Amino acid sequence: MGIKHKRLGKHGVLVSNLCLGTMNFGWHTTEEDSFAIMDRALELGINFFDTADVYGWEVEHGHTEEIIGRWLAQGGGRRDATVLATKVYNPVTRKSNLAEVNSDGRSLSAYKIRKHCEGSLRRLQTDWIDIYQMHHIDRDLSWDETWQAFGSLITQGKVVYVGSSNFAGWDIATACQEASKRGLLGLVSEQSIYHLDNRMVELEVIPACRHYGLGLIPWSPLAGGLLGGALEKMQTGRRKGEEFEKQVEAKRDQLEKYESLCREIGHPPGEVAIAWLLHNPIVTAPIIGPRTMEQLESAVRATAIELDDETLQKLDEIFPGPGGEAPKAYAW
Repeated sequence: MGIKHKRLGKHGVLVSNLCLGTMNFGWHTTEEDSFAIMDRALELGINFFDTADVYGWEVEHGHTEEIIGRWLAQGGGRRDATVLATKVYNPVTRKSNLAEVNSDGRSLSAYKIRKHCEGSLRRLQTDWIDIYQMHHIDRDLSWDETWQAFGSLITQGKVVYVGSSNFAGWDIATACQEASKRGLLGLVSEQSIYHLDNRMVELEVIPACRHYGLGLIPWSPLAGGLLGGALEKMQTGRRKGEEFEKQVEAKRDQLEKYESLCREIGHPPGEVAIAWLLHNPIVTAPIIGPRTMEQLESAVRATAIELDDETLQKLDEIFPGPGGEAPKAYAW
């Protein structure tokens, strides 16, 4: 397979089959190393970059967007070569700002969407956002207000597409139906947790994405490191932490079978986990969040792995999903 470019769901924009997640930039990965990873990603054919207005965490909300902005400002065609996605919903507190309820709270109000979009544009040093994603559903708000705000940004040329993240299947359906009533394109993508050890989206989110033509962008493809060779890393001391050790112990039986299967087929566990996602036709691009160049290169190697039917069946036996799609998974 390798790195290739495909439509985002049913929509015309072409994105790479891996999405470069930037959540580690600025607090786990230095700015210099972040620049090098982004440059290398483009060299490898990865044109799809994802961030959020809150990334930067312990340094400052928005710090990651600022790093990306300084990288883009170097020129050399970087902005035109990149399909850039960011998010809105969470609090964005900045050292230079006074406390302000509309920024410091969670919502998808028209006020917040407009204000946070302007903030992201400044930090990213760009005139437009390719995919502006709702970081979470806000069920207390009318879709009249939310779609009016996104529609205005699209008309102004500041946003091209709108995506969702952490939506339930019925939230996707509602959002798309409400957009259609207003003559808007609606959602183009859903960014959701999805990996071998968490397959709940197979019940209703994946069927909703298929029906409405959304591209699925799985986050945490390695389950926070559990699927990245956790047993071996603990034995060699490369991964420690009380909470992580508890998670590993709770899943030890499955992980032993999984890592044994990976050795049998001759591929590292982390690469197998990404390859498994890429075999699902609804998946557009798993989000990889490399802290180092080697982690980026490893993720790219995963795109060349072809898992045969026997291996896929064994993975299903080790990590059984919910039983298919609703309602057949639990009824008939």
